[in-house]
Amino acid sequence: MKSKLMVISRIFILALLSVLFYCCSKKGSHLPNIVIIYADDMGYGDLNCQNSNSKIPTVNLDKLASEGMRFTDAHSSSGICSPSRFALLTGTYHWRRQHGIVQSFGAPFFKDSDITLRQILKTKGYHTACIGKWHLGWNWKFKNLPSEEIIRRNDTIKVYGATDVDWSKSIAGGPLDRGFDYYFGDGTINFPPYAWIENNKVVEPPTEFMTGKTLGHKVKEGKWEFRPGPKVKNWNPYEVLPTLANKTVDWIKAQDKKQPFFLYFALPSPHAPIIPNDEFDGISQAGAYGDFMVQTDWVVGQVLKALKEKGLEENTLVIFSSDNGTEHYAWERAEKYGHFSMGNFRGLKRDVWEGGHHVPFIIKWPRQIKANSTSNEVISQVDVMATLASVTDTELPENAAPDSYDFTPVIKGKVYKSPIREATIHNTFASIWGIRKGDWLYINDSTGGHRALPESFKALTGYIDFDTDGLLFNMVKDPEQRVNLYEEQPSKIEELRDLMNAYRTTNRSVKLKNSSKY
Repeated sequence: MKSKLMVISRIFILALLSVLFYCCSKKGSHLPNIVIIYADDMGYGDLNCQNSNSKIPTVNLDKLASEGMRFTDAHSSSGICSPSRFALLTGTYHWRRQHGIVQSFGAPFFKDSDITLRQILKTKGYHTACIGKWHLGWNWKFKNLPSEEIIRRNDTIKVYGATDVDWSKSIAGGPLDRGFDYYFGDGTINFPPYAWIENNKVVEPPTEFMTGKTLGHKVKEGKWEFRPGPKVKNWNPYEVLPTLANKTVDWIKAQDKKQPFFLYFALPSPHAPIIPNDEFDGISQAGAYGDFMVQTDWVVGQVLKALKEKGLEENTLVIFSSDNGTEHYAWERAEKYGHFSMGNFRGLKRDVWEGGHHVPFIIKWPRQIKANSTSNEVISQVDVMATLASVTDTELPENAAPDSYDFTPVIKGKVYKSPIREATIHNTFASIWGIRKGDWLYINDSTGGHRALPESFKALTGYIDFDTDGLLFNMVKDPEQRVNLYEEQPSKIEELRDLMNAYRTTNRSVKLKNSSKY
C-alpha cells in the first residue's frame, strides 16, 4: 500500500511539473519579438500613404501600414534628435534632463540610474541589440586636449583629432551600458569619429582628420553638415546605410526562435547628408531627398523580408517612427517639386509647430492588431515604454517611465476611455513650450517656430505670422494651425497653462496607481 502511494505521489509531482513547464514554455513562446525602426528627420508627409500629393513611392512602408495600425496623431518628445531618442528609450520627457543634442565626443545623455526599455525587457529574457545611429553619448578616453584647429565663423576653434583619443580603450557609457547585449553602428553619420563601432570598441582606429572639404565625395542635395573630426582611412559615407542594413539583416538571421529578441534599429536616413546610392537616383519625383527616402523605404523592406524569411514575422511586433520632423531643405523641396515632407502641418524640425514633432507612427503585430487600421488617438513616443511593458506583462518600477501611457487598448481594439493621455507636452528648446489636451493646443509664445518661414514658402502656403502673447488652436478643426483663438478662449488658456506648469514642476505627468498626485 505504501509503495502504491509513493508511486501515485511521484506521478502527481511529475504531472504537476509538466503542467508548470508547459505553462512557462507557453508564456515564453507568446512573448513577441520586438523591432523598432527609427528613422531620422523623416516628415509625416514623406510616407506615400499619408500624402495624397506625394512625389515619393514608399512601397514597403505603405505595405507595413496596410498590415498594421497607422497613428495619425503621434508625436516625438522633441523636435531634434538626441532628446527624442532618450525619451523613446526611457518613457521620460527629454526636457526633464536636457533640451540640446549630444555634441561631438559628448558625454552620455543618460544617468546610470535611468531605467531603459531594454532593461525592462531583459527581465523577460529578451536578447537585445542596437544597430545604427546612437547619438546619446559615450565616455571617451582622451590622451590630451583637442589639438586640431578649424575656422568657424571667423573664430579659431580647437577640436579633437585622431591622435587625441585613446582608441585602444573600451568606450563606456554607450548602448552596452544602457543594457543592450550588442551594438553596431557609426554613432552619428555627421559627427566624429567617422568609424565603425562594435559593442564598445572601434573596429578600426581613425588615423586621419576630416572636414567637409577633405571628404573626397560629393553630396547630392544640400550640404554635408559634417562636424570636423577623426576618421578612418577611405571612410565613405555612402557605405553607411547599406552596411547598417546588411548588419541588421544578418543579426535577425542569427536569432534563435526560442528566445524573444528586441532590436532597436536607428536609421541614419533621410537625415542630411542627403546621399542616396546611385541605384536609387531618379526613382522619386522629389529630387535627391526623395531618392534617399526611397532607399530608406527599401532598407525597411529588407528588415521586414528578413523577419519573414526567418519565420519570425508572425510573432514580431514592429514599430516604425521618426525622431522628429523634416529638415529645412523641405521648404525648397515643396516649392521646386510640390512635395511637402511636413504634410499639411506647419513647421519643420526643431519647431514646436506641429511639423516639428508630428511624426509617422506605424505598428504591426499579426493576429493582435487589425490590419489596415488607423487611429486618431493622440500618442507620444514616450508611450512606447509603458505599452511594451504591458504587451510583455512586465511590471514597471515606480520610478520608471514617468511620462509614459499604455496605449495597448488602442492597438488591440479594446474599449477604452479616450483620450489615453491627459495631455502632451511639445517642446524642443527651453524658450518655447506647447501643451496639447484633447482638441486644444496652447503655445506660450507668438510663434511655434525657432526660425522664420521663408517669404516664398509663406506665399505658396498662405501662412501668416501672429502677434499675440501666446497661441491657441483647435487641432481637430485646424491641424494646419492657421486660426489663432488666443484672444477668444482665456479660460482654456489658463487651464492649459496651469497644467503645463504642473507637469514641468513635478517629476512625472502620469499618475501613479492609487494616487491622486503626479
